[in-house]
Amino acid sequence: MHAKWHPKSWPTWLAMAMLWLLGRLPHTLVLASGAAIGFVALRLMPRRRALIARNIERCFPDLDNAAQRRLIADNELESGRMLASFAWGWFASDRAIADLPVRFHGLDAFERLRAGGRGVLLVGAHFSHLELCARLLTTRVPVAGMYREHGDPAMEWTVRRARLRYASAMFRRDELRAAIRHLKQGGVLWYAPDQAYRRGDHAMAPFFGIPAPTLTATHQLARLTGAAVVGFAHRRVGAGYEITLLPALDDFPSNDVLADTTRVNALLEDIIRRAPEQYLWLHERFKTPGDR
Repeated sequence: MHAKWHPKSWPTWLAMAMLWLLGRLPHTLVLASGAAIGFVALRLMPRRRALIARNIERCFPDLDNAAQRRLIADNELESGRMLASFAWGWFASDRAIADLPVRFHGLDAFERLRAGGRGVLLVGAHFSHLELCARLLTTRVPVAGMYREHGDPAMEWTVRRARLRYASAMFRRDELRAAIRHLKQGGVLWYAPDQAYRRGDHAMAPFFGIPAPTLTATHQLARLTGAAVVGFAHRRVGAGYEITLLPALDDFPSNDVLADTTRVNALLEDIIRRAPEQYLWLHERFKTPGDR
């Protein structure tokens, strides 16, 4: 028996079947259902709910208490709306995706950047609509992705297969040589360095003014491949989406790993501030690599 069919993976298959069904429902209905599920689910997960509040309070100290409470409440609903992103990003038909309202910004400048054959490292952040916006971007730009391998064989097989429907390639974090080769050949590679991982080289760089363990891979990949570093910003506006490819970072990389990592975090902050209620604040961003 293949590992993905082991009885331990049956709950995963059930969850994927439910997402497949949601991917066949109207987008607005799935968004509304996800918001309701997020509201209920987070009340059953007080630790995660408290983490959202703590992260927002720390990162937006300039907001008064009422504004922070509104942002926290909005983010709880957004956490549930991720269902729509996964369901539609992985399982919706190409025709349904084509019918979604989406506005692109920065495509012309992005294509001029690529015209000389230079690779592009597309730096993004984890938003509630990430999976869907990544798929929307690939309707205009060929994009490969880097990801962390799932421990559940059923999840790994399903997610990789779903993403390869629209991504030009998918590289695990341990497939660094293949990712470097892709960039050197002029490819576009999406990468999100906004979460704290126990593995990989880190630097303590400010994130919203708070020292946070940050992967230095953006500096390393740009140094090894000569790729341009471009910010990938996206947000949901009503039932539609807005995707922006920002100008490439000037004079990047430098010889200073910490300075470059600080610049990357500043780029991520700019992206997050465009739609802070839609960011994944339920992640433990400020834990150190040794935390359990």
